[in-house]
Amino acid sequence: MNNRIQQSAVPRWYAIYTHPKQENRANSNLRAWGVETFNPQLQETRRNIYTGAPVNVIKNLFPRYLFAKFKTSELMRKISLTRGVNSVVNFGREAIAIDDEIIAIIKSQVGEDHFIRLDYNFEPGDKVIIKDGPFRNLMGIFDKKIKNTDRVRILLEAITFDIQLIIEEESIKGSRF
Repeated sequence: MNNRIQQSAVPRWYAIYTHPKQENRANSNLRAWGVETFNPQLQETRRNIYTGAPVNVIKNLFPRYLFAKFKTSELMRKISLTRGVNSVVNFGREAIAIDDEIIAIIKSQVGEDHFIRLDYNFEPGDKVIIKDGPFRNLMGIFDKKIKNTDRVRILLEAITFDIQLIIEEESIKGSRF
């Protein structure tokens, strides 16, 4: 029985499984080998729970995974032994290549700031929940986005009157009641 992973002589994209919280280290080390990599990340704005100040947090789109394009016939062993890398994702003894089209779709979501854009295009009437701040967990209805800002207007229903609230867009999430 052949104990070696099936190898490819042409560069293909592969998913690389990293050690916990080692995506950036693995990415840097693979690039040092001259390997093309893609480590999709997103930036979220959260509020400091003590001060309420906005804080930007960078997260990996796929925690513990990144993508690398290489010839398995030449680099499989080197990549598998790279610091930060746990393994190349495989099925049985065959490394699973990822279609270029899938990588292209993910890359098409990368903005000018090099982060993945997961735009939520809220429509008037969409039900939302406030994620943070003093109105956390209140439910409302998305009314409109305020032009030239990252703020939105939400309609809250109180017991005896309706309230309009203008807050940061990243402070809401969609809801299905």
